Amino acid sequence: MPSLGIFHKTKKEEEPKVEEKNETETPNPSPDPTPAATTSENQEAATKTYLKAMPLRDLSDLESIKNEVRKGNILILRITPLANKNVEDVKQAVNELYEFAESISGDIARLGEERIVICPPKIRIWREKTPVQNEPLPTAA
Repeated sequence: MPSLGIFHKTKKEEEPKVEEKNETETPNPSPDPTPAATTSENQEAATKTYLKAMPLRDLSDLESIKNEVRKGNILILRITPLANKNVEDVKQAVNELYEFAESISGDIARLGEERIVICPPKIRIWREKTPVQNEPLPTAA
């Protein structure tokens, strides 16, 4: 099946091309990255935003969650593991995360019954509700 180029290249396309070397060329003696290249890679990683899904198992997980949001990442937290242990801990965790999101000018919202999304300051969660139509949805049958 031909690749549409939407997601990933096919394995055949991903194979690196072999370059022919001229015999007079001198090989690069040190394949180690230069400090400038390493710094550039670190800066690029620091500016990227990731969407991460994590379970909230214990109140001690809150600090690592806050650190991820401070780094600029968006987190989807599954609260079911903690809810199975102690519902009061879930309430405490959600209140603490809500206060944290407000303190950094971030955003927090519930996704269904068992998930919460927390966003850093530059990301906003869309909350506009679309009207529900009473007409039945078309089916394939």
